[in-house]
Amino acid sequence: MSKKISRILIAVAICLTVGFLSGFVTQSSVGDWYVTLNKPPFNPPNWVFAPAWTLLYILMGIAAGIVWARGFYHKWVKTALYHFGFQLIFNAMWSIVFFGFHKPFWALLVILTLLVLIALTIKWFKVVNKTAAYLLVPYLLWVCFATVLNFSIWQLN
Repeated sequence: MSKKISRILIAVAICLTVGFLSGFVTQSSVGDWYVTLNKPPFNPPNWVFAPAWTLLYILMGIAAGIVWARGFYHKWVKTALYHFGFQLIFNAMWSIVFFGFHKPFWALLVILTLLVLIALTIKWFKVVNKTAAYLLVPYLLWVCFATVLNFSIWQLN
């Protein structure tokens, strides 16, 4: 198996694991606390989130694997992957703060930080590999939508 494919598979596995673990926190509140919240009319049905996030985590992993395959010894690759790691931490942190702690305002601050980190990750991925950067655009767009949704839920509650 080539170095590139193995690194993509490892990165996808890491991203899906983060998503799976975040899902535990989310599932604990979706059936009780979350249903009691006032939500905006554009709130998607709950079943949309799992497949959307699964696809996004796969795309994120492919992108990270492509960058990683360029060689971790390179300064730009390291910088890009450090940004990726930080945004992945904030991605997981959002679920913990919103669903675990039931704190929409604090989750809003986390997701705003996440947006900045995703934008910086895309910038650095583009330096290393344009395709990898473009693979993160759906993630950025989804998190923009999630930010508006988070803000709306905070405002309505």
